Amino acid sequence: MPVRIGIIGCGEITQVVHIPTIGHLSDLFTITYLCDVSNDALVHCQGRIAGKQPSVTRNAEDLCCSPNVDVVLVANSDAFHVPHTLLGLKYNKTVLVEKPMALNLRDADLIIEAEKASSGQVMVGYMRRYAAAFQDAVKELGGRTILYARVRDIIGPNAAFVTQSGTFPKVFSDFSAEDSNELKARTDGFLEQALVQELGLPVTPSNTLMWRLLGGLGSHDLSAMREVLGMPEEVRGAVNCGSTENLFWSALFQYPSFAVSYESGIDSVPRFDAAIEIFTQDKTVKICYDTPYIKGLPTTMFIREKLLDGSYRESTTRRTYEDPYTLEFKELYAVVTEGKPIKTTPADARKDVEIFGMIMRAGARGDNSSSASKVAPLTNGNSH
Repeated sequence: MPVRIGIIGCGEITQVVHIPTIGHLSDLFTITYLCDVSNDALVHCQGRIAGKQPSVTRNAEDLCCSPNVDVVLVANSDAFHVPHTLLGLKYNKTVLVEKPMALNLRDADLIIEAEKASSGQVMVGYMRRYAAAFQDAVKELGGRTILYARVRDIIGPNAAFVTQSGTFPKVFSDFSAEDSNELKARTDGFLEQALVQELGLPVTPSNTLMWRLLGGLGSHDLSAMREVLGMPEEVRGAVNCGSTENLFWSALFQYPSFAVSYESGIDSVPRFDAAIEIFTQDKTVKICYDTPYIKGLPTTMFIREKLLDGSYRESTTRRTYEDPYTLEFKELYAVVTEGKPIKTTPADARKDVEIFGMIMRAGARGDNSSSASKVAPLTNGNSH
């Protein structure tokens, strides 16, 4: 019998990725419930699901308490990831929550404690870490002494990829002023907790935008970096510059015996340039990702190495065309049906919030110093 999924959030990621992916895996999953604050979004998404139409609701608790739901997929606005994950745990469900799970340490700890008190469990949607090439690279590097690493993620606007995905998502605005006010209040609340209470930084447009970008695009890179390399000891420096449409940021992480350079950014060039490259004495391993918004684009591992006879070899490995989201859902199926341990746990996701704070503090130090590298003032904008 397929695992029954209830989806909270019928926006872009659900329309472009989740509904098609689950549909392709119809022998493993079935969508039995949808929840959104937009009635039009509910009707649209309900009509895009093959077979028996799922139930719909505007109330997340209706979905979470339903005996017809085994897995709660939380895929709505970041501001609601925590309350709806907690709601799923309240009803002892398996919860797959899109990253970022939480955007401050207090909320991450709330989920960790709630999971302990529940017979449910939480899997955080770091889909890049389930890519076959990424897992191959982790094995390839096992036991080797790392000398240096680079993490890079520079992309164009999401719309450039979404419009070419063949999924034709729609945007709806039939939500109430009350819903808009609740979203703003929850967003203001987690920003106040993260920036002011936990980091001692002001809630400025620049800090707000940087925190949201780290929680969005940055969490993919930093979570994968942690699995390969572990947690950094400190951030030696961090800067960001640009505008809301063209923003770039970088940081230098210090590990016990090596450093990692991290560069990321968003501009208007329609390409996806994401990679992790690790250097050891006789081998360099690079994992390259493509956009997840176009189905079936593979993740690839490149190796440059010195062989025992002293010769040089380059190799490219593409183990599968199955994309990271498909592999992530297959992992979810094994978690639910076989009891397979979850690697992207709430405790694991909490470490990303710690790194976000390290980067923000390092940036603030640079901004307050006499150094030539300053954090440029920014204005409000959207994140990827």
